Amino acid sequence: IVVEENLPLTVQPNLRTVMGFTLSVYRWVLLENPATIVVEENLPLTVQPNLRTVMGFTLSVYRWVLLENPATIVVEENLPLTVQPNLRTVKCQQNLHFWRNLMYNIALIPGDGIGPEVTNEAMKVFGAAADKTGFKYETIEYDFGGDRYLDTGEILPNSALDEFRQTDAIFLGAIGHPDVTPGILEKGILLRTRFELDLYINLRPVKLYPGVWTPIKDKGPEEIDFIIVRENTEGLYAGIGGFLKHGTPDEVAIQEMINTRKGVERCVRYAFELTRKRNKEKQLTLCDKANVLTYAHDLWRRVFDEVGAEYSDIETDYAFVDATTMWMVKNPEWFDVIVTCNMFGDIITDLGAMIQGGMGIAASGNLNPESVAMFEPIHGSAPRYTGKNQINPIAAISAAGMMLEHIGETEGAALIDGAVSDLLASGQIKDLAAGRMGFTTTQIGDMIAESVAN
Repeated sequence: IVVEENLPLTVQPNLRTVMGFTLSVYRWVLLENPATIVVEENLPLTVQPNLRTVMGFTLSVYRWVLLENPATIVVEENLPLTVQPNLRTVKCQQNLHFWRNLMYNIALIPGDGIGPEVTNEAMKVFGAAADKTGFKYETIEYDFGGDRYLDTGEILPNSALDEFRQTDAIFLGAIGHPDVTPGILEKGILLRTRFELDLYINLRPVKLYPGVWTPIKDKGPEEIDFIIVRENTEGLYAGIGGFLKHGTPDEVAIQEMINTRKGVERCVRYAFELTRKRNKEKQLTLCDKANVLTYAHDLWRRVFDEVGAEYSDIETDYAFVDATTMWMVKNPEWFDVIVTCNMFGDIITDLGAMIQGGMGIAASGNLNPESVAMFEPIHGSAPRYTGKNQINPIAAISAAGMMLEHIGETEGAALIDGAVSDLLASGQIKDLAAGRMGFTTTQIGDMIAESVAN
């Protein structure tokens, strides 16, 4: 590999080949022949340390590369590759070996209540996208949830987290069991997975599809189309605190909001990159409460300003969280991308779900852009509808589309989004609420899968 002068690319010897395409989607690149790498601003390379075999080579160190055309990377065993951000194009001089159909490994946690039902429909549509666009995948299903906890007392073993780290993505159906004290499963499965895998971004698209009712008067799909980026591993959710004189009239309860420079900066930087990639209004709004949280959110504002100085093409704005909720209802069209802390993100994303049509249509992703990610519908386990085949699976199906986007299967992701949009715009679904759709859960999944396939 030869690198042009003054480009921040560092590699150790003995790499083998490079595919030559403009960089735009995640794929592996095979290195065999001499080549020149030219880098471009703001397209970062990041490590994906999963172990797998490609073309007979056992790979111990991987590197994500952004490529317009699918490809594969093969490096010698245990060979570390260090690359700074700013990858651009790869100019290859000789023969190219080109693969796409690597096997994606997806972990499934159907969970509780209606979780297994919506997971089935989501993966049905995911499979239709795989067949249509030509990628392969395999799934590993885990039975973590209320029933397992009640039977064994086990919530989420360490071994499962190690296995999750070796997957490309995790899909979660729903967590919450009527016979388990609230918080045990949510904290033990959902929050623990987020923290242990360092899934530091919670990504929540707020998109009103054509044909979907919104409670906001005179607003439609043109006005309700933005994304919330929520910091996902710090803040009040870090679980730092305790009791003094517990159970007495003098009891004191303390819960601390943890904000680290590293945690805030990586979240804010991700939001700027997303705003640039989205290329819509190119406006990023920081949602905070800096006038009251004068320490924690002073850090957020300083980091936001400092990182923002690197993105001259992105317009920045600030909104206190109470004002944010007001403008989300009154003028949702003002927002393009919102970045915020863990607690405020938890609150405003539920409001976002309501203005886009309800919980049955809202999907989310828990991301570590350098590693595995977990995707889920944001609705709960709805135990009253368990096994009735009446729940709306569209949120779960949309989460499967987000999962495709994350692993680099952008064509499949677009097919799912288009199929969901077409079905909702058709007027066939009478109501998005459970039991009032005019179709069963399975029928909705079938219609969307058929649309993707055709």
